[in-house]
Amino acid sequence: MSDKNIRIAGASGFWGDAARATPQLLKGGNVDFIAYDYLAEITMSIMARARAKNPDYGYALDFVTAAMKPNLKEIARQGVKIVSNAGGVNPQACANALRAVIAEQGLSLKVACVLGDDMIAQRDELAEQGHTEMFTGVAFPPADKVASINAYLGAFPVAKALEEGADIVVTGRCVDSAVTLGACIHAFGWGRDDLDKLAMGSLAGHIIECGPQATGGNFTDWEEVHSLETIGYPITEISADGSFVCSKPEGTGGLVTRATIAEQMVYEIGDPQAYMLPDVICDFSNVELEQVAEDLVRVTGATGMPAPNTYKVCTTYADEFRGGTNMTFYGIDADRKAQKLADAIFVAARGTLKHLGLADFSETSVEILGAESQYGSAATVTNCREVVMKIAVKHPDAAGIGIMLKEAVGLGLATPPGLSGFAGARPSPSPVVRLFSFALLKGAAEGSTKGADEGSTKGADEGSTKGAAEGSTKGAVKPQVELDGVFFDVPDTAGVAFNRQNITRPKVPTLPAAPTGDLVAVPLIKLAWGRSGDKGDKANIGIIARQPEYLPFIYAALTEQAVFEKFAHFLPEGATSDKSVERYLMPGTDAINFLIHDVLGGGGMASIRNDAQGKGYGQLLLAASIPVSAEIANKLNN
Repeated sequence: MSDKNIRIAGASGFWGDAARATPQLLKGGNVDFIAYDYLAEITMSIMARARAKNPDYGYALDFVTAAMKPNLKEIARQGVKIVSNAGGVNPQACANALRAVIAEQGLSLKVACVLGDDMIAQRDELAEQGHTEMFTGVAFPPADKVASINAYLGAFPVAKALEEGADIVVTGRCVDSAVTLGACIHAFGWGRDDLDKLAMGSLAGHIIECGPQATGGNFTDWEEVHSLETIGYPITEISADGSFVCSKPEGTGGLVTRATIAEQMVYEIGDPQAYMLPDVICDFSNVELEQVAEDLVRVTGATGMPAPNTYKVCTTYADEFRGGTNMTFYGIDADRKAQKLADAIFVAARGTLKHLGLADFSETSVEILGAESQYGSAATVTNCREVVMKIAVKHPDAAGIGIMLKEAVGLGLATPPGLSGFAGARPSPSPVVRLFSFALLKGAAEGSTKGADEGSTKGADEGSTKGAAEGSTKGAVKPQVELDGVFFDVPDTAGVAFNRQNITRPKVPTLPAAPTGDLVAVPLIKLAWGRSGDKGDKANIGIIARQPEYLPFIYAALTEQAVFEKFAHFLPEGATSDKSVERYLMPGTDAINFLIHDVLGGGGMASIRNDAQGKGYGQLLLAASIPVSAEIANKLNN
């Protein structure tokens, strides 16, 4: 095992991230590895459609053309290793494209690809096996509607590829943090039982997987962040014991502080004491962050539990159609004028649907942006003079979407005054892509969904032999690495059944026995930082107290019921706080993490909401009023 620290940088947080990251990190990062994260569930469905049209597509083309091709010679000169999940649903094609570019440039870099996550060839078998959605319990979607099926693989296949001499590793669907953890496993020789180290390596990967979100992007105190146009991409320097420090290249914009790292840590993690990954179940509740220098934060304290006995498998499938448009109004009572037009559009469209014998819309949405429609009952703005009206619908037939869009245009001369807008091509219907997630037992040769004790009878080491096509036993996940035409099996462990009820939860913070003076309400944003995002149809909101003394007041005020009331206008009819909101304490960073169920209108491409991923939900919560002691209030006002 090496005792030398390794430096891993994050150069991509999504498919479309800035191409400047790679040359920036090669110029000033002094890094050993650069990791790239391209994938989301919706990305997988887009790539699946691309592969269906062309068998050589289905991966992040710009990883090859923009990130690698212009930088390969410098990568080779510095000996930097590259790990990326840019392979999407076709990692072999991505690897082959890279090999062709490398050959054109006369370089000798070796490219490996990780296989085994893609289960689309087993679609019919999986559809017959009775899998249900892990969150809603609904049945497996019709097989002919399915676009992609991918198991989330872990980090050990990445480590195997590096061990066999790969300079560039391309994966398909693995958990986002696996590209970083795989480099750590390779560098330090961590084994499957080094659970705390695996948890720390996973946390390092989680910190850098969203690129500049760790270095001042999407940050609550955004005015403190300078030079967004040259923002630095994150670097973690990791030690053999798993501890690491976060930084960015010198001379770049952005900011690395306890707050920026804390915001990224709480981002989309759900239960912070049960962050489930294929290689380890992480507990981030007692992580500690220390500002050791300017733009340098030390991270310690993540712990791990044994790997789960299941893979999370995500399926995307087509279900109905959606469409919508934005229209602007300005002038007196612009909000009321926009609502009047929206009402007229629906009446006219429904009349046309009925005339043509088509069904009604399955869902409609009108959001008057500028009139605080996102705030629900907490809205304070009235008589707006400038708004954007977003109107959208879902329908079983694409023609139904077209009818609404046509009526929206057709009423353009019949509206109240003030309608305006910058228009390009007319919007058109698009398929609704839904996500279906289910658990698949590791080593389950027939895809059994029975208990863990019955699930691991035929280990993964008995499975694949010569590549993915031959190595996929029905209903099973068989991770492999391909390098120079040679396939290496990477058998996984059977894992351990996990029971969330066995977690020991932190002690709830208590208010001071006798606060000085009367309590005074202050905006939460003065007391805390916040970050939000999505988990399918769930929103995750992390709130981090700016000072430890603030946490008891925040915890007392932000009950499940209080948070429920803040987001009730986004929740389905009949929702209740006890079933809709989960609250988790993270005492190591004086933070609280909230998970709100069924709040995104389906989430992702299945939603017709303005914010289908809950990216602004943290901002809504930061506007809450929190009663604090007069002493704290006076301190904040001075």
